[in-house]
Amino acid sequence: MNGDICDLTAQELHTLYKMGSASPVEVMQAVLARIEQLDPTVNAFCQIAADALDMARASETRWQRKRPLGPLDGVPISIKDNVAVAGLSTRYGSRVTDETPAPHDSPCVARLRESGAICFAKTTLPDFAHKIVTDSPLTGVTRNPWDTERTPGGSSGGAAAAVCLGMAPAAIGTDGGGSIRIPAAFTGTFGFKPSFGRVPHAPRGPFGLLSHIGPMTRCVADAARILTVISRPDSRDWYALPFDGSDYELGLECKPTPGGVRIAYSPSLGLAVTPETAVLEAVMRAADTFRDLGSRVKPEDPPSIAHCNSIHATLWPACCRQLTEGMADGGAALDPSLQAYSDAGAGVSRQALLGALIERGELGATVNAFFERYDLVICPVYPRVAMPLTELPSSKELFPHFTAWCNQLGLPAASIYAGTTSEGLPVGVQIVGGRHADALVLWASHILELTFGRAPLAELARTLSSSIAGRKTH
Repeated sequence: MNGDICDLTAQELHTLYKMGSASPVEVMQAVLARIEQLDPTVNAFCQIAADALDMARASETRWQRKRPLGPLDGVPISIKDNVAVAGLSTRYGSRVTDETPAPHDSPCVARLRESGAICFAKTTLPDFAHKIVTDSPLTGVTRNPWDTERTPGGSSGGAAAAVCLGMAPAAIGTDGGGSIRIPAAFTGTFGFKPSFGRVPHAPRGPFGLLSHIGPMTRCVADAARILTVISRPDSRDWYALPFDGSDYELGLECKPTPGGVRIAYSPSLGLAVTPETAVLEAVMRAADTFRDLGSRVKPEDPPSIAHCNSIHATLWPACCRQLTEGMADGGAALDPSLQAYSDAGAGVSRQALLGALIERGELGATVNAFFERYDLVICPVYPRVAMPLTELPSSKELFPHFTAWCNQLGLPAASIYAGTTSEGLPVGVQIVGGRHADALVLWASHILELTFGRAPLAELARTLSSSIAGRKTH
């Protein structure tokens, strides 16, 4: 296993390609070898493109001619299996779908290809991405590389596990209530949910008013580079924001000094949910970091988070009902927890649904006013760190308490690694910005990354590799 290459970031790979010190073919071969060795243990992938090496050879030729397509040329990037990749099936983690190849790339995949990225594989998710752990009747259980008896979170759990172990330098995930940020927190990776509409997405489907496309990476700068690419315009998304041509990578260095940033920190967002001690301590470390740098940091809960969660609890089952209505077999092949959400959605009246949408707009105005006084919020991603698979509560209890409000209000938010627990499990901290403040959230995440350091992911991959090798010798 070529650990050195697999453990590099997208930026580092770009530098090696430019110097001629490594080739996309070499990298793709190393990534595929690592997948072959490690993925049977964690189950992060559900499809590998047959032409992955062909795409790498095409990139290698471009680099040899000194004509790369863009800043991601030759970088392998995995795609969550609810995002279309031409030539690969889009199974949504569900047995009710089939293996018909997608005829077209989704907008983000099209932009990645235009930049030369190798969209080489699809990663696992729960049935139609409906919950915040990753298991499904189609692909089975996806496991956390830090402890394979624990969940990597969901619904982008396969994407997080892949990036965590260097089985992909970067990944594309989706987030309808926390599905990028929770797996990132559980695996020590970086996950960014952009503002609603920042990254064009089509088709949007039943979760279209809540779902966001975003990068999952080994460092903040990679996510910024990917966001610059995938936020380019695509007319297929009616909800897309006007394209502004931002260079988010450049923005990591160009934002105001910390002293000019106003930050609210909130250990519980005013909810009757008490996070674990390690989570609370991570939030305080992040707040103290910015305070020490001169930022104006105060404890204050954003308004109306409980109301946002109530709206989410109405809209999510309604979306699940819309998804499952009309299925020929009545949805008998679905995950029972998705069936339960659908059944609950059947009880949501049109009046309740419309009322929730109206209230969401009113709460959004209230939170907008809050962000006139503060630039950022620092808070938990989830009340717990990665949970044992044997102790998972029911899907109904697995609620995205601290993340769903960002989806309801379309706010940019990230999960950044903030250290480990006494058990050696990663802890993530959430950074949330006001509407369209994507660059500021990335900048703040970069500040914390420089302070806390990155998670020891290369060491993690070596440890798991050694463990697998040890099992094979016995």
